[in-house]
Amino acid sequence: MSSASVASIAVEGGDLSLGEGLLAIIRPALDLMEPGGVIAVLSCSRQTEEDLSTWCRIERHEFLGCEEISEGKFRHLIRRGSLSVPKGERETALNLPLRDGMLTAADVLAAVPMPERADPATGFAPRGARAEPGGPSFPYTLTERDTVAPPQIAELYDQAVGAQWDATRDIAWDKIRPLPAALETALGQMMTFLAENELSALYLPSKFISQIHPAYAEVAMFLATQLADEARHIDVFLKRARVKGGLGISSATSSRSLLSLLVLTDFTEAAFLLSVLGEGTFLDLLKFIERHAPDEPTFDLARRARADETRHVHFGLAHVRHALAHDDSLYSRLESSVRRRAATLHNVGGVPSAIQDALTILAARGSDPPSVRRGHESFRELLHTMHENRVKRLESAGFTREQAETLSRLHTPNFM
Repeated sequence: MSSASVASIAVEGGDLSLGEGLLAIIRPALDLMEPGGVIAVLSCSRQTEEDLSTWCRIERHEFLGCEEISEGKFRHLIRRGSLSVPKGERETALNLPLRDGMLTAADVLAAVPMPERADPATGFAPRGARAEPGGPSFPYTLTERDTVAPPQIAELYDQAVGAQWDATRDIAWDKIRPLPAALETALGQMMTFLAENELSALYLPSKFISQIHPAYAEVAMFLATQLADEARHIDVFLKRARVKGGLGISSATSSRSLLSLLVLTDFTEAAFLLSVLGEGTFLDLLKFIERHAPDEPTFDLARRARADETRHVHFGLAHVRHALAHDDSLYSRLESSVRRRAATLHNVGGVPSAIQDALTILAARGSDPPSVRRGHESFRELLHTMHENRVKRLESAGFTREQAETLSRLHTPNFM
């Protein structure tokens, strides 16, 4: 044993062997050392020397030898290897605040902040855990905080968790009564349209969850609540269509528009087109359905869905606003994505005819000519409201009024 080998830490192993738990004492001691640091293991068994020597060779530590320091008492020296888990402060005693017995994601994020960049080689290690070297690199592509996680993400997640509702029990399905045939058909058509658009809002975010590094897990967790919301909306819209009537038409225009969303590969572009423009426009559509709902259950399901979609829009705005603040080139990229999408629908004259008619009849509450005239006026007012509110959201995200006007007018006639 070299006289230059001085142990920084000594641990008492007594008469324990490796097979009886001695490593549970040795490993935490080594964990406190930088690579190259030395610990002394005090033992009543010289036989431990051979076992420790073998273990060190396997674990890539260096066994420096054994000496008898008194009768029946031995000191084994181990130098920590360079390939073990990096030294660092273990997460202990964070003393997270409790408010009325509750612990929020925002509290955790404040105590354990997100890193600016994350290493794909840390795998699924949660933020704050130390990853042992030698693991595989994971296929994460979203590894930079400012392109993934807006500052408000934990609060948005907490709100989403607290606002979940049940499409089976929370809607008063037994209050639905038969409607006039034209109104029942219009309602079934709108529920069909809502459901197919919500299917796109279910599928698109799911593409990105596996690309988000777990250092930004709150973003993936929020998207998971968004998927739960969309699944619930699909469920409730299809149930409403089928209680007394049935489903309507899925237009080719809707399919082409929604496919242009599904093929997106950039997370920020997807959040922008889906949540800021698409779901933002759907807030006005759902509010229109609330206002003209023919019964309490339809009003309630539209109201609940709109509250959920409001959270999705807030995430999209927060994400895009934060990303724009850190990347000046993003403005032109987002504008280009809107123009590319508009080009796929360049020969479409406007809102799919089945949707125009359904919204008109829904607002008219019937099919007599005077009512239809009023219903069509309400439909035209809806389109104007959608445009004005898109412009406001785009300005809120950071676009100029002129840019916002242009992008809003280029938005898909399918609404989403």
